[in-house]
Amino acid sequence: MILSMRPRLPSLSALRAFEAAARLKSFKLAAEALSVSPTAISHQIRILEDSLSCALFVRQTRKVDLSAEGELLYAATKEGFDCIAAGLERLRARQRSTVTLSATPAFTTKWLVPRMAAFQAAHPEIDLHIHASNQAVDLHSGAVDLAIRYGQGSYHDLLATRLLQDHFAPVASKQLHIRQLSDLSLHPLIHFDWHSPPPTHLTWTGWLQNAGISDLDSTAGIRYSEESHAIQAALAGQGVALLSLELVREEIAMGLLEAPLTPIVEGLAYHLVRSALKPAAAPVTLVEEWLIQAASTHPKEYSGL
Repeated sequence: MILSMRPRLPSLSALRAFEAAARLKSFKLAAEALSVSPTAISHQIRILEDSLSCALFVRQTRKVDLSAEGELLYAATKEGFDCIAAGLERLRARQRSTVTLSATPAFTTKWLVPRMAAFQAAHPEIDLHIHASNQAVDLHSGAVDLAIRYGQGSYHDLLATRLLQDHFAPVASKQLHIRQLSDLSLHPLIHFDWHSPPPTHLTWTGWLQNAGISDLDSTAGIRYSEESHAIQAALAGQGVALLSLELVREEIAMGLLEAPLTPIVEGLAYHLVRSALKPAAAPVTLVEEWLIQAASTHPKEYSGL
């Protein structure tokens, strides 16, 4: 059987040098684009011209123009390199994976977002899509792969791994100068709406009872529908908020907020969950492992308290 032979082509290095010089109309700019010297570009093009027995450029003092032969070769090389680039992009797209993670808006903003650059550096092949919602999503449908839920850790048909144990305390801007329990009466209490009934001790009513304060109206003050808005209100000095110390850890460490009062009460825990009814795909497992590792290196104490 006689196999048809592809005509012998010039070196790829020479063709790359020619295409760059033809596109940029400059040996100097082509050298910068390819991170080589102008002399190297000139040498590669001279080799290409010798092999083709024709001049590809009309060389002038400050610029180079394509010859008629150069125009023909540039059209061919441009089409060829564009085709190669498109093929590589399609191949990369097939190799990438997408994992969707659901979490509350507050946890997304305060814990996940600051860590996304580190995740992308560790797993550039995975596109992590964050679904921020206070509603529990269906992890069996396939639309969402993982979720972070706040609770006791017992979830029907879900595998749960505890990431972080939470704690709550009154939090305020340092500008308010909260130093003792009696100072609470000088400023509005900031509340936020839980999207499921909260444990009593994690509300202002429960916390004030634990602190032995009975002469302060625990229902008065400013109320927000979102936890993240209550955090922003505390940062703005609008009053004192009973907040998750996990979600304001950075603000406390930076001196923007403080939690000077006790008791600090134990909250619930953040759990990483996925469906127990189907095996996890490899990219989902990688995201799981990364989140667990990130949480394990999280400080257990709250600096700045």
